[in-house]
Amino acid sequence: MRVAARDDQDPEPRSGALETLLDRVSRGDQQAFETLYTAVAGAVLGLVHRVVRDPAQSEEVAQEVLIEVWRCSARFDPRQGTAMAWIMTLAHRRAVDRVRSAQASANRDQKAASRDHGTPFDEVAEQVERRLEREQVRRCLQQLTELQHESVTLAYYRGYTYRETADLLDVALGTVKTRLRDGLIRLRDCLGVTA
Repeated sequence: MRVAARDDQDPEPRSGALETLLDRVSRGDQQAFETLYTAVAGAVLGLVHRVVRDPAQSEEVAQEVLIEVWRCSARFDPRQGTAMAWIMTLAHRRAVDRVRSAQASANRDQKAASRDHGTPFDEVAEQVERRLEREQVRRCLQQLTELQHESVTLAYYRGYTYRETADLLDVALGTVKTRLRDGLIRLRDCLGVTA
């Protein structure tokens, strides 16, 4: 089933004629579908081509739309609009979906290509930067009070919960929370992190 552009000599379908044809198509009338196909194929292809822009893709999408009309004709509700508007809405949605799909595929290909041919990863610079950051954190931890240092080390570096930290240090939970809060504020200030 190849979609062909409408001849300029084909008359526009009468008002209500497409609705009648769609009703017959919904009951499996192949002759009605052929008549409907002839009446709308050119307009469907024209709309799809304006969105998709690629002639081969446009024909494929227009064909998918007309197959959808055959399969879903029972969904048409004349109270919601004309048959032509319904068909053109199907065509527009399908064309936009095709464009989006093609764009997503191109984006994936571009991302994969940039990963393969992107800038080389400078592992030495990364290691140096991590080492400098660790040294700065160590210096800042040394500026904490002993109680703050113990609390932060247990809770954030050893993975203990606040309750477990309080039990290990044999202090109240509220005291640990206060030490942690004060210690983290001092660390933030020392590291130059803005809140």
